[in-house]
Amino acid sequence: MSQNDRTFNPRPPLTTDTQLSLQTGPSAGAKGTRRSALARAGAQAGVDAVSTVSATVLMVALAVAVAVAVTACSRSAAATARPATVVAGAATVAPLVGGDTSAAQLDRSRILGDSTAKVWLIMVSDFQCPYCKQFHEESFAKLRDEYVATGKVRMAYINFPLSIHQNAWPAAEAAMCAGVQGKFWPMHDALFAGQDAWAEQHPATRAIDSLASKVGVDTVALDRCVAQHVTKALIAADADRGDRAGVHSTPTVLIGGTLLLGVRPIEDYRRTLDSALAAGK
Repeated sequence: MSQNDRTFNPRPPLTTDTQLSLQTGPSAGAKGTRRSALARAGAQAGVDAVSTVSATVLMVALAVAVAVAVTACSRSAAATARPATVVAGAATVAPLVGGDTSAAQLDRSRILGDSTAKVWLIMVSDFQCPYCKQFHEESFAKLRDEYVATGKVRMAYINFPLSIHQNAWPAAEAAMCAGVQGKFWPMHDALFAGQDAWAEQHPATRAIDSLASKVGVDTVALDRCVAQHVTKALIAADADRGDRAGVHSTPTVLIGGTLLLGVRPIEDYRRTLDSALAAGK
C-alpha cells in the first residue's frame, strides 16, 4: 500500500499522559458541560500511537482577561469585530509522548521546529477565515523565522474549520492530505496566499488543486485522499479539542501559558514568546 493510500485510525490517538486535560472522545457529564479539570483519560484499547498535537493541552482556566478591540472569525459571523483577550495561565503544552504510526507521522507533518524546544506556539485556525489569512500575512513568517528557525520554539497548526465557511473543511482536508505527502506547510502557505481564488468557489476542488500543483503536491493522490476523507478524523479531533478549550473564534494562538484570541500586533506574540522562553530557563 502506498503512502498516499494509507488509512488512519478512525479514532485519533489519545495521550496516555494523565496530566493532560484534552481527550478526543465526548466529555463526561451533562450535555454542554466542558471539562476544565485535568483529564483522567489513560491509554485506550486499540489506540496505536500518541500524536504530538493530539497531546497538546488547551485547558482554559478562570483568569482575568485584558480585552482589546480586534477582529476574528466566529461561528455566528464570518468576520466580525469582537473583543479579543489575553488569558494568563490559560494553556499548557505537553511534549511528544511517542508513536510512529501513519496517524502520528501525519500529525507531525503540521509541526515545525526543534524537538528539544520547550515552548510551543499553537495556531488554532480556519483556512477560509480572512483574519487567519491576516495573521498569516502579518505575523506567521516572521515568528517562524525569529523563533522556530532559531530553535527556540516549536510551532503547530490545529484545524478549527467553522461551519459558516463552506470551504473550510475541504481546505483543511486538502492541507492535511498534502501532509500525507510531506507537504502540509507549503499547502498551508498556498491556501492562505491564494484564499481569494478558492474561498467562494463551488466546488473549490479545481482552484485548490491548482494551488497544490504549484507547491509540488500530487493532485491525483490529493483528490483521492480528500474524497476518501482519510484525514477527517484528525481534523474533527482538532475541532473537538478547540471546543473543549473554550476556543470559539479564529485565529486563536496559544503560547506557553497564554491564550491570545483574534488577530493581534506581532509585538504581542513576540512579548508572549519572550516571556515564555524566559520562564523556561
